[in-house]
Amino acid sequence: MAKATELTRTGNVQEATALIQSLLGNRVKADPQFMADSAIDGTFTTLDPPSPGPSTPAKPLRSPKFTHAPRGGLGETLRKIAAGGMPGPAPQPNGSIAVAEGAQFLTLTHASAGGSRDYRLYVPANQTGAPLPLIVMLHGCTQTPDDFAIGTGMNALAEEAGCLVAYPAQPSGANMQKCWNWFRPEDQARGGGEPALIAGLTRDILQAHSGDKARVYVAGLSAGGAAAAIVAAAYPDIFSAVGVHSGLPTGAASDVPSAFAAMRSGAKGKVQREAVPTIVFHGQADTTVHPDNGLAVKDQAAASGQKLKTTTVAGTSAGGRAYRQTTLATPGGRVLVEHWEIAGAGHAWAGGHPKGSYTDPKGPDASREMLRFFLQHAKE
Repeated sequence: MAKATELTRTGNVQEATALIQSLLGNRVKADPQFMADSAIDGTFTTLDPPSPGPSTPAKPLRSPKFTHAPRGGLGETLRKIAAGGMPGPAPQPNGSIAVAEGAQFLTLTHASAGGSRDYRLYVPANQTGAPLPLIVMLHGCTQTPDDFAIGTGMNALAEEAGCLVAYPAQPSGANMQKCWNWFRPEDQARGGGEPALIAGLTRDILQAHSGDKARVYVAGLSAGGAAAAIVAAAYPDIFSAVGVHSGLPTGAASDVPSAFAAMRSGAKGKVQREAVPTIVFHGQADTTVHPDNGLAVKDQAAASGQKLKTTTVAGTSAGGRAYRQTTLATPGGRVLVEHWEIAGAGHAWAGGHPKGSYTDPKGPDASREMLRFFLQHAKE
């Protein structure tokens, strides 16, 4: 696979495809459809806006049909990897960023010995003088902080709740498609790489903007979701909870080939020493990151050694998306994990604004549910 990756990066896609086919050997012979169904589809669309009206209340589980969509060809996927990662180009956002009167949306830079990252920071007008909770939002591949802010609508929710929201920017110099490098060993641990940059940026904000150190959260989409899981696991002393949307578990991959395999078929990840409260969203028609990865994130977060009670309910969003919500709580009722499985949804932020990229306005509202979950968790 390393040789195939090198061939791909140098533009020899046909040779790389042939090499992988030869490596797969007997599996291809046994299942002729395997090669046709063994790739990651990285093409996304902005979906239709929701119909008006409130969400249908959750009710006892009657499982909706969750089916997995077919995937594209191997050659197409190899070309995307050759271009620097996955997935492919995102549509450009066509909206403007609303800023409440008296609020600020700042452009700032964190710099340290390990490198630097630009970021946007929303500072709400709604302040009481008390330290403000902070949410760090990690965008997906090809996205920008502004695009992600528009698509998630998190600024408006933060204004309601009185929260700071930071949107770090992954530059193309770090990854050609602006993906957070969740699959590289040097970007998966405390004390270095991208986790250290995000942790350092977070500390900067807490110090400069009167952030509440007891209520700091990180969330992300796709590669950003995988990176959010890694950052929270690496710095449980900083982050009180994490949101993973269409992402992967910590330790799911160690290079491009294993990232390809994890996205295609799912991965269990590595056991974590200290679990952080986690909320997970994943579309069950996601053809880019297999929905089994959402299950793995849930299981990874639940492996805390505590006896947890599982409750599952089903509901339908205002836009008509059926969903299944599973919660895992301590005997005292503290919810440590939520897992939202969304029938018919692809690789997109649930309930997002249609003017942002990779959004599914049909819901449910992942941003609002994440914020609700986050604010239930604070360090003592």
